[in-house]
Amino acid sequence: MNDKPPPVLARVAHGIFWIYRYLERAENTARLLEAGNRMALTRGITAADEEWRSVLTTLGQLKAYDEAHRGYDGPQVCDFVLRSRDNSESVLTMIERARNNARACRSAITAEVWEAINEGWMTLRDLLAKPVRASSLGTALAAVRRQSSLVRGSTYGSMLRNEIYCFSRIGTLLERADNSARILDVKYYVLLPSPAHVGMPLDTAQWDHVLRSLSGDRAYRWLNAGRMDARSIAEFLILDDRFPRSLSFCYAAMRSNLARLARIHGEEGAAHACLRDADLKLARWTIDEVFDRGLHEFLIDFIVSNQRLAHTIAEEYRFLD
Repeated sequence: MNDKPPPVLARVAHGIFWIYRYLERAENTARLLEAGNRMALTRGITAADEEWRSVLTTLGQLKAYDEAHRGYDGPQVCDFVLRSRDNSESVLTMIERARNNARACRSAITAEVWEAINEGWMTLRDLLAKPVRASSLGTALAAVRRQSSLVRGSTYGSMLRNEIYCFSRIGTLLERADNSARILDVKYYVLLPSPAHVGMPLDTAQWDHVLRSLSGDRAYRWLNAGRMDARSIAEFLILDDRFPRSLSFCYAAMRSNLARLARIHGEEGAAHACLRDADLKLARWTIDEVFDRGLHEFLIDFIVSNQRLAHTIAEEYRFLD
């Protein structure tokens, strides 16, 4: 790319990119905790403990949790994930990081966006000042989702469709695709005790857990008349570009935003080639081919490819840490 962004734009691009990654990650975490809590409430103590352990596994926080706690009591897990000082990746920490980046980029975002981010951080700081109990969990999780939605809405309604907006969307979509793939992978590779359980009631319950974690249960049932089978659910979450948390939707939307950046700068760069390669790999698969190869193997390849794309975008626009 010949016309590289000046250093100030690189710093702003870095800040915007991570504001929206952190906000998306916080929202996804809240959705996963909500689904885990719903599943745990309907199962025995041992099975409930396994549900909470699987939530920590999906979030990549199991090791940190085990170093600080014994057992997988639901309120204790939720408190650790949402606010614990022993957890460097807590939701409260992510919201604070988003706010710090927004404060550094005040001149690049609208007043509406800043107010939504700042007020969201103050709301959650106050709400999570005390340990999270079972009675307050629903309120806390709803607040995380609501604050993220308010920022997204203010961004959509007040921001120019310029480079800043593109970086906000790219950060959101990269994070969302990573989250969707990880939840699917944990379901099929970690949560399911053995291949013998595929198609059994446990398998159906876990697939319902996946749909709820990604807020796709109503949309899926509307499209599939309530049919619950692994292939159709995986196809919906991977290949259906109508669902805003599917891998295909995220990549189609990223393609549009990177194309806008190319028009602004007058030329495509390595990030565009990386996305095109990843996009073609995703588009050529059918769900039967995915299962024949192995869902776990497909998703691991996707996660690695998604991380490579994120790194290439950061390198292309000079905002690597």
